[in-house]
Amino acid sequence: MYNSRILAAGHYVPERIVTNDELSQMMNTSNEWIVERTGIQERRWYTPGIDTVTNMAAKASKMAMDRAGVQQDDIDFIIFATITPDYFLPGNGVLLQREMGFKTIGALDIRNACSGFIYALSVADQFIKTGMYQKILVVGAEIQSSALDKSDDGRSSAVIFADGAGAVVVGRAEAGQTGIISTHLHSEGSHAEELYCIAPSSSGKERISKELIERGDFFLKMNGNAVFKHAVVRFMEVIQEALAFNQMTKDDIDLLVPHQANLRISQYIQQKLELPDQKVFNNIMHLGNTTAGTIPIALSQAWEQGRLKENDLICLAAFGSGFSWASAMLRW
Repeated sequence: MYNSRILAAGHYVPERIVTNDELSQMMNTSNEWIVERTGIQERRWYTPGIDTVTNMAAKASKMAMDRAGVQQDDIDFIIFATITPDYFLPGNGVLLQREMGFKTIGALDIRNACSGFIYALSVADQFIKTGMYQKILVVGAEIQSSALDKSDDGRSSAVIFADGAGAVVVGRAEAGQTGIISTHLHSEGSHAEELYCIAPSSSGKERISKELIERGDFFLKMNGNAVFKHAVVRFMEVIQEALAFNQMTKDDIDLLVPHQANLRISQYIQQKLELPDQKVFNNIMHLGNTTAGTIPIALSQAWEQGRLKENDLICLAAFGSGFSWASAMLRW
């Protein structure tokens, strides 16, 4: 058995900055309303014809590989987490393999929405522990702005979700290095319809029809109150699970990197854990919720800001559609 560790992280976000005031021109909302409920001040939306899920992921991946000192031929496998692939099929993993000119390595797609990156990280950890692979590219990337209902009906989700990509290189740890200590994965499908997008569906009479479009089935639907109530419970549970499993306490954590779902959720968790500001990383204020992209983007930015130091104990936690939730404990 080998230990695995994150060798480096990278990210890319589109150039277009969308402010709350701009959103207020599209729907009945305001800067004050959005900031009070989500903490978001601005977010990034893609530019059609320039940004794709694939090329954003490639830019994030190249940054991570450069920082890790890893060459193209060193990557053994790709794990790509997204719920907004460029194509209905094939998955985005093979598109990234083509975009970056990798040899004919395997590519696996993960569709666990906001928890997708931690699920992908857990899969990479298992592959490396067994010795099957030595260096794996783990990516979380989304373009969500093109699928948002930007009318008054969809404002509760349209003000939250955004676009961007993050990537990490996971590799075999050297002797004496700890790296990824444990991962913890959960789901509860009885709440699937609290946060979902029903179309296109293979189970419907038609995948695309005028009726589906007029009914708004292609738009994300979210019961914000239900998501918030479950999120604050599951976030705490899965963080405490990781601590208990490893016989640690909250005081051992050097940095908590939560999925950037809502700043109010992160602040609630921080308060419950009694963690000082310097031990929690948030960037949702400026980037919005990029779903599978939030944690790898946050890791990359935290490293840039000097908030990730060698041997720091890092706790990752996420909750989202499914419902699914997850945590990971690791040494940087």
